[in-house]
Amino acid sequence: MNKYILIADDNESIIDILKVYVIKEGYVPVEAHDGAEVLDLFTKYSPLLLLLDVMMPKMDGFQVCRQIRKSSNVPIIMITAKGEDADRIMGLDIGADDYIVKPFSPGEVMARIRAVLRRIDIPEEEKKQLIRHPGLIVNISDYEVKVQEQFVNLTKKEIELLWLLASNPGKVFSRDNLLNSIWGYDYFGDARTVDTHIKRLRSKIILSDNLDWDIKTIWGVGYKFEVKHV
Repeated sequence: MNKYILIADDNESIIDILKVYVIKEGYVPVEAHDGAEVLDLFTKYSPLLLLLDVMMPKMDGFQVCRQIRKSSNVPIIMITAKGEDADRIMGLDIGADDYIVKPFSPGEVMARIRAVLRRIDIPEEEKKQLIRHPGLIVNISDYEVKVQEQFVNLTKKEIELLWLLASNPGKVFSRDNLLNSIWGYDYFGDARTVDTHIKRLRSKIILSDNLDWDIKTIWGVGYKFEVKHV
């Protein structure tokens, strides 16, 4: 079983601290000190999860995340000193699963690792389900989405969010419902994470005004998948 966790940071002391906690959790740490090394080791070890610093030499964490997301949905937790909302939202937008701001508690980092790894363990019966609506196919098994017969490039979280909404047409989900269902009860983020992902999801999947479905905002509550013509 894959036990590798890739820790990427140009600060050796941070890597040393995280390695101790990763080993205590039963995982095998692999360390990288710059963006180029991250990509090399990612290809070599195919890690279970990536702890990714933003400010690194050669290639920053945002560039690394974008590159990895071209071919992999491996969980990525970004760890950075850049705590502004714009940076956090950018990290989530380009496919990071979580975002931790320095200084941090190593115990909190491990709690988030456990939470992310629990969320990717989708039950077999769910994996087999294929959701179909007019002009839409969501394949949760292969993490593929087609809109009007065209494959749409979505992140893992965007696909899970679309799959949950499309599986329950007409049902209104509050932001907290979606946050807990997709990110888990022990996720440390807030409802803005949901809004950010919905915005990105809409911009990617709404390819035509003629679609018979839509993701509707229910003001003051949340979102629902609405089928216009049944």
